[in-house]
Amino acid sequence: QVQLVESGGGLVQAGGSLKLSCAASGSIFSIYDMGWYRQAPGKQRELVAAITSGGTTNYADSVKGRFTISRDNAKNWVYLQMNSLKPEDTAVYYCKIHALTGKFVVQDYWGQGTQVTVSS
Repeated sequence: QVQLVESGGGLVQAGGSLKLSCAASGSIFSIYDMGWYRQAPGKQRELVAAITSGGTTNYADSVKGRFTISRDNAKNWVYLQMNSLKPEDTAVYYCKIHALTGKFVVQDYWGQGTQVTVSS
């Protein structure tokens, strides 16, 4: 069993900041990629930011320069620092990992999501 628990979402005014955290636990042998996705009402889920086990990062164009993804490999945590938030950043944010687990299977695991609301 693998569990991902996100925290840090909430309501913030435009221009403000939030930091999301995601803790992965369970029968995990190795985590390859970790990432954050978001889904706004009526829209498809989209990639926000991703980070490889080696620290290479990738960002959606809409968040470049404002969001920063990081990870703690020792603790199996991934973070998303969000600055200069805009109302269009409002969405449910999901953590995802691509990992090798105790069943010797490599697959994706998702968190339950955390709401981020940015007021104008």
